[in-house]
Amino acid sequence: MRSVGIVGSGQMGRGIAQVAAEHRLNVVMVDESRSLAEAGVGLIDTGLARLVERGRIDADSYTATMSRLHAGDSMADLADCDIVIEAAPEDDQIKFAIFRELDRVCSQWTILASNTSSIPITWIASVTGRPDRVIGMHFMNPVPVMHLVEVIRGEGTSDETAATIHGLAADWGKTTIESTDTAGFIVNRILLPFLNEAYIALEQGVGTVQDIDTGARLGLNHPMGPLELSDHVGLDTCLAVLEVLHRDLGHDRYRPAEILKQYVERGRLGKKSGAGFYEYDERGVRK
Repeated sequence: MRSVGIVGSGQMGRGIAQVAAEHRLNVVMVDESRSLAEAGVGLIDTGLARLVERGRIDADSYTATMSRLHAGDSMADLADCDIVIEAAPEDDQIKFAIFRELDRVCSQWTILASNTSSIPITWIASVTGRPDRVIGMHFMNPVPVMHLVEVIRGEGTSDETAATIHGLAADWGKTTIESTDTAGFIVNRILLPFLNEAYIALEQGVGTVQDIDTGARLGLNHPMGPLELSDHVGLDTCLAVLEVLHRDLGHDRYRPAEILKQYVERGRLGKKSGAGFYEYDERGVRK
């Protein structure tokens, strides 16, 4: 494995790109335009430079990592990558369009992985001519910090592809678990009903934002409360995953709370938009 393509320069795409480059792989990141991809590379640069200032990494590591990160013009620039990881919004039609194009432009040997957190891999693989080389590689947020990767095989995913992905994740210092190809997989099947219940509790006035989060941190020993965590994930992403779970599994416990829908409609998407359940400054620090 020498080169990795990333489709999507948002928070997850940037995190995956950074980790790959830190582990000596050449990375090409693309988005809807070159300017978006360049902005994504720039944000990685800013974040790593900040780590140098804090003494968390040395200047040589920063320079080496950035030398391996490149912005591309289009998905055609991913043609020769050994693996391409899609990190686009959690919308099946967007992902289907991306995988159709990747299947068209990439080498027949390229593995196509999706960072989807809820959409079945078999569905995604069905729009390609290489279902044996399509797999789910669901990273946790923030990617450079979190150690888990969920690996999801579609119906046609080969043992060789799965072994390659488990090995790649291990090379990146990640621990893998394997889920069956069902909506939400393991982590979000457990997490999203918990987050949704926190939204409902807030909506019904059971507690304030701070009380709900403090209750989870100190009463359940969670490192972060459910509402703060939702802000970090993105409220639009939480809503999209709940909608997939509710549609595909049919249980009311996955029905998105009205307050979540309202926040997303108002553009309060969490940390990335500057406001969610909390307010954030331009550096993403909570006010």
